[in-house]
Amino acid sequence: MSEPQQVTDRPTAGQPPAHGVDRFFRISERGSTLGREIRGGFATFFTMAYILVLNPIILGSAKDKSGHQLDTVQLTTATALVAAVMTIIMGVAGNLPLALAAGLGLNAVVAFQIAPLMSWDDAMGLIVLEGLLICVLVVTGLREAVMHAIPQPLKQAISVGIGLFIAFIGFVDAGFVSRIPDAANTTVPVQLGGSGTLAGWPLLVFCLGVLLTVALLARKVKGAILISIVTMTAVAIVINSLADIKSWGLTTPSWPDRIVDAPDFGLLGDFDLLGAFSAPGVGVVTVVLLVFTLILSDFFDTMGTVVGISAEAGLLDEDGKVPNLGRVLLIDGAAAVAGGAASASSATSYIESAAGVGEGARTGFSNLVTGALFGLALFLTPLLTIVPLQAAAPALVAVGFLMMTQVKHIDWDRYDIAIPAFLTIAVMPFTYSITNGIGAGFLAYVVIKSVLGKAREVHWLLWATSALFLVYFAIDPIEQLLGAK
Repeated sequence: MSEPQQVTDRPTAGQPPAHGVDRFFRISERGSTLGREIRGGFATFFTMAYILVLNPIILGSAKDKSGHQLDTVQLTTATALVAAVMTIIMGVAGNLPLALAAGLGLNAVVAFQIAPLMSWDDAMGLIVLEGLLICVLVVTGLREAVMHAIPQPLKQAISVGIGLFIAFIGFVDAGFVSRIPDAANTTVPVQLGGSGTLAGWPLLVFCLGVLLTVALLARKVKGAILISIVTMTAVAIVINSLADIKSWGLTTPSWPDRIVDAPDFGLLGDFDLLGAFSAPGVGVVTVVLLVFTLILSDFFDTMGTVVGISAEAGLLDEDGKVPNLGRVLLIDGAAAVAGGAASASSATSYIESAAGVGEGARTGFSNLVTGALFGLALFLTPLLTIVPLQAAAPALVAVGFLMMTQVKHIDWDRYDIAIPAFLTIAVMPFTYSITNGIGAGFLAYVVIKSVLGKAREVHWLLWATSALFLVYFAIDPIEQLLGAK
């Protein structure tokens, strides 16, 4: 397992815990220190703080069937509150450096696929229902059993694929890579910068941030990722004050007019658990398929994230199992319930937690820091959202490299393992989805094992899961076949 940094403040093997906090979170036992946990918590927060801006934009820009839109200020409050509470719960009960917040992708499904069919209350009720069903899968042991049934090389491939995926997210968020506007006239779907070249001060901030981050990592500087984020944010603020740049994206790096802003909890509790089933013109089949899609996406996005973060942190045991997995999965399911109940969309484990792991976090104590910062964001949103994506994205690129190093553990001479691993790794960034990558890898694994006459080596849960993925990938023709509206 790769170690992100070799640092001098690592406790020596067998060193006894220094205090109760150390014993509770097993900080010394996992080879960490309070300093590294705190730095990791800050790094995770600043890397995922964009969700405080992006989630309200996605949900607030959509209209439900009656044309109603959610208030963006209330959405910001709900997003920060759910992230703060569930991240702290994960830290205390799950003891993993795994932060939670409103899930990207899932919020887009809610905003642009579900809400136009019904009211916002009904749409958020479906999220609560999805979360409750996820919790049932955890309590029955099925969700944990599926994770244990996955062969170790596929778990490593999931981690590597996530590394490439989050590096790609970093490049896209910063504007270093962009979609070609008129892709129909070219065979190239993406390009460098916004027009085939790197132009503008924001991209310079990103490029300098990448160079600074990798230089600090290569020098094994403690706090490398956090130092880079803070430094490049300061540089961006200075540049913006001199040039008044309009192309930063979601977050403009300028000192706010006010630091404190009162939270608005008006959206909390605005959901109807079963309202979607009686929504006019929707139909039960459509609702069931929507819930199925939400469950499958949430289920395997979380699985990939938990395995990837735990692997990079060196927390998997000799059998490739995640510590406290049952509790971790239950908390993640509860986060989906909380997100729907607060009208913030489904909350889930965040792959950006890898930034904290890259900074040295190994325990749930880092979550206390990240959760506390989200709590502060309830009141200090103008101050804590000045970090532009161009300053935070270099952390994702650097962590992508750190996670990529696990590719060496895969046996590339065994095609029954290598091909599913390759598809898992490739499909994630190329389709911008963790779930799609896992599904492609699972299906390839069972098919190749079968044609090689090794079907008995495949756990029955992988057969069942692969069948569900087949339905997932064929959801459109199935909807047409069933006559879903």
